Amino acid sequence: PTAVQFRRGTTAQHSSFTVAVGEITVDTDKDVAVVHDGSLAGGYPLAGATIAQTFTKAQRGAITALTDGATITPDFSAANKFNVTLGGNRTLANPTNITAGQSGVIVITQDATGSRTLSYGSYFKFPNGTAPTLTTTASKVDVLAYYCESTTRISAQLLSNLGG
Repeated sequence: PTAVQFRRGTTAQHSSFTVAVGEITVDTDKDVAVVHDGSLAGGYPLAGATIAQTFTKAQRGAITALTDGATITPDFSAANKFNVTLGGNRTLANPTNITAGQSGVIVITQDATGSRTLSYGSYFKFPNGTAPTLTTTASKVDVLAYYCESTTRISAQLLSNLGG
């Protein structure tokens, strides 16, 4: 079947119907239109930014690898979960594309040499105003949990000395 996509605000006309609501898929071989307007589809609510969501199963997101370098700059529009293996002393810069309310984790692994340090951009705020010190044992893992209070303030907590 041939399918045609239309976006909100456009009108689709096919055979004996015209539709101008939401996002529409028209199957031209079967004279069927499916309107995606945030209502139920197949008995399940469609995800949308303006729709309250109730999930009855686990939700997952991809883990995005950060590029190791002198300065590591996460793009918070790419994911909520990140990982990086440090190959030297590094700075975790203020992320780009921060959205208030976003939360997630950054898994930080020492390379086989270990003794790597990490400093943090000014947006990162830690308990008692003190930036944490990473576990420096080779191949050990720390997890930085974060919550974006605003586009310039990230509350963070380090879970230290994880992994075998």
